[in-house]
Amino acid sequence: MKKIVILGLTLLAFVACKDAKNNEKTVQETKEVKAPEMAYASFGDKIDAEDVLSTAQINEKYNSLKVGDTLDVKFTSNINSVCSKKGCWMRLDLGEEKEVMVKFKDYGFFMPLDAKGEVIVNGKAFVQETSVDELKHYAEDAGKSKEEIAKITEPKKTLSFVADGVLLKK
Repeated sequence: MKKIVILGLTLLAFVACKDAKNNEKTVQETKEVKAPEMAYASFGDKIDAEDVLSTAQINEKYNSLKVGDTLDVKFTSNINSVCSKKGCWMRLDLGEEKEVMVKFKDYGFFMPLDAKGEVIVNGKAFVQETSVDELKHYAEDAGKSKEEIAKITEPKKTLSFVADGVLLKK
């Protein structure tokens, strides 16, 4: 009787070990499953591609803003240009021959110098008056000719945006 009990316990130990190995294998297989690749390269704070205003919708919002007003918003647009020296700003197309000047919160991140295509930006939209000196600086950064820079003689009402996060479509 004693031998039967020992034999039973031994068989039970083997079965238990075999099940533990199967469970371990299942856990390993689960860990190796890869998430689908994201369709965007992310810069700055992590943002998602949900609840995004179109170019036409953000254009309407800008039309209702006055100098000094701000609006927290997320919108999509196409890149017109990026700072050719560091990627420290970009201009986005708003249609109707308008564009918005996008800078990055606290100078905390930059865009690739060759960035182009569609982006989603999240942050604060506002309207400001940009000085002649600053307009000339931006024109210089954009690689404009000396003649084009010399033509800048008056301050300009600028559609501006400070982005805390950007998604660049791959």
